[in-house]
Amino acid sequence: MSSLPTEEDRRLTPVLHEDRVCTGVTTVRGRVFLSYPSADRPGAQVVEVLPDGRRAPYPDAAWNRADQPPDGSFVHVNGLRAGPDGRLWIVDSGSPRIGGAQVPGGARPIAVNPDGDHVERVYHLDEGVHPDSYVDDVRFNERVAYLSDAGAAGLIVLDLDSGRPRRVLDGHPSTAGGPVVADGRVLRDPDGAEVRLHVDQLEVSPDGRWLYYQPASGGMSRIATRWLDDPSVSADELARRVEPWCDTPSTGGTAIDATGTIYLSDLERRRVLVLAPDRSVRTLVADPRLAWVDAMWLDADARLWMPAAQLHLSAGLNGGVRAVDYPVQIYRMPVEVGPLTRDHA
Repeated sequence: MSSLPTEEDRRLTPVLHEDRVCTGVTTVRGRVFLSYPSADRPGAQVVEVLPDGRRAPYPDAAWNRADQPPDGSFVHVNGLRAGPDGRLWIVDSGSPRIGGAQVPGGARPIAVNPDGDHVERVYHLDEGVHPDSYVDDVRFNERVAYLSDAGAAGLIVLDLDSGRPRRVLDGHPSTAGGPVVADGRVLRDPDGAEVRLHVDQLEVSPDGRWLYYQPASGGMSRIATRWLDDPSVSADELARRVEPWCDTPSTGGTAIDATGTIYLSDLERRRVLVLAPDRSVRTLVADPRLAWVDAMWLDADARLWMPAAQLHLSAGLNGGVRAVDYPVQIYRMPVEVGPLTRDHA
């Protein structure tokens, strides 16, 4: 704990205050959406923050019903983001928790049209997941989406036209996670076992040529998308095309700007790092309030949104002990460059 920052940074503006653990924030044409993993308290898994401050279940209350079959309701939302098509993409992990069993038909990205607030398409990933999969996040590259699997190490390549998923780099060392460290300690589940989260963060380069990815325990790799996108490339050939990229720390979330600069949260020291295209690393901000910054969001006004989710203090990652300090805050700060349009509008 002695290596943690002690002074607050004035550039951080607290913009949202949540009474539940919140791991996802995104903006669509001025509208703000949040996702909650239900790690601590029950409630809607996806909400829109209304102008009057109320949180409205999104796209409606039916999708947010608890303990319902996955046909028309969420199993376990892990994150959400605006896509390049202007739709809101919601990632359902398909499992009620990391280490839990997949619910048949549950793993899917769900595309919602904000004009009318209706589900436009559901992409089922059953062909691309294992029984212990936990689909984590999504990024876009033209008519292809890449999804990470934090439960069973591997990536999923999804053809957005056909809807067909393919599993790649299944069990590859670059997708497999080691022990996760936050605030200087190794995280443990309620049974005392070390927490391991496999491939979690991923980003597409501005030109679409590279996919960068890493497990939550760190160690970023990259692979050319030309190899991922070609179904004829063998598993052995794909494995040979993986390149180690950066020795990163345990990380909760990433974002990438239009220059290819990657922002990544350092769970070990409560800071956000900047990884430049030349692989140099510097600290963007360090602040004691940045406790487990999860999936970050870079909006069209070049503002970086940072949900300080405190996941490492939730019972599932803290040896069964609930120690979250409410409210959970979402911070925002200006950065120099905005997002790449290849990934989101």
